[in-house]
Amino acid sequence: ARGTSGLQSCAIYVVKMPKASVRDKIIVLLKKHPEGLTIMEIAELLDVSRITIAKYVYGLTVEGMVRQRQVGPAKLCYLEKKAMK
Repeated sequence: ARGTSGLQSCAIYVVKMPKASVRDKIIVLLKKHPEGLTIMEIAELLDVSRITIAKYVYGLTVEGMVRQRQVGPAKLCYLEKKAMK
């Protein structure tokens, strides 16, 4: 048991290393696509599930960072101007 405790604490340090969040990746992606993207397109480009992206986009919409516009059957997501900074 004593020998494994060192490995467990080492694993904790690996997990805590900084990594771009899904939220940040969505913002960066929408900056690169001012024409807008659907939730499915964002999910495919980031290799993250559609449901996860939908949750983050909803949160960003509530924060006023992202707006959505209905275009036919799809909703396009755009980054708000204030988030472009």
